[in-house]
Amino acid sequence: MKRFCLVAISLILLAVSALAVPNPTTAKVPAFPGILANARYVYVASYDGDQFNPNLLPEDRAAINAVQNAIQDWGKLTVVYQPSDADIIILVTSRPSEDLMAVYDAGASGNFLWRVMGRDGLQSGETPLVTQFEQGFESVQAHK
Repeated sequence: MKRFCLVAISLILLAVSALAVPNPTTAKVPAFPGILANARYVYVASYDGDQFNPNLLPEDRAAINAVQNAIQDWGKLTVVYQPSDADIIILVTSRPSEDLMAVYDAGASGNFLWRVMGRDGLQSGETPLVTQFEQGFESVQAHK
């Protein structure tokens, strides 16, 4: 009987601790700025250069490609290959410790307007940071 009680208590504690761990897929999406609601064209690059820069780290090149593919599959924005053709610019960085994706207004220089970070957030095939971007973009589209 004591063994059964110990097992039951252990399972309850395990269940409670599992609920306490945040789930990255259900993380709250940062507020998306309404100024970007009319964007149609997006340019994607790394903080260290575009995908054609020979000095770019392979991880950043792969992140650029993953973001471009996810955006093209989504179909709400058109990927362009010159920053001058874009309404918004997405800059990415992929590191083993954390990935970063930031959105800038192409017509203005300065600070990012929206940013998300996460481990393995910009990997090919799985791009949860792009999913958060899509959710934020669609939320301002709904309020237009």
